[in-house]
Amino acid sequence: MAFDELIHQPTRLRIMAFLARLGPDAEVEFGRLQKSLGLTEGNLSRHLSKLEAAGYVRLKKGYRGRRPRTWVRLTGKGRDAFYAHLEVLEAIVRGEEADAAGRDQGGEQGLRPRPSPG
Repeated sequence: MAFDELIHQPTRLRIMAFLARLGPDAEVEFGRLQKSLGLTEGNLSRHLSKLEAAGYVRLKKGYRGRRPRTWVRLTGKGRDAFYAHLEVLEAIVRGEEADAAGRDQGGEQGLRPRPSPG
């Protein structure tokens, strides 16, 4: 398992989670994704470009009536990467894999208990 820095960025993680919930062959119109996540057009475009370059999402351009539209879907590679990243996060939280994120390779405990107040 490998920690995926590309997916881990908060906005991209939200995009990937939204798309994963849609199902394996589903796609969403860009505007709906933008509104659902509360992002600007430019911000969403920038993050989708990075995910597309990695092969995690596919963008399809077309028209609805006379209006240009863009649809977004998660690829098989993107789905696999997303769920693998979730497994790494779960392992980190459980403390089962201290070096899951590529940290603490020297054998030290990666997660320490949170000190109790006062």
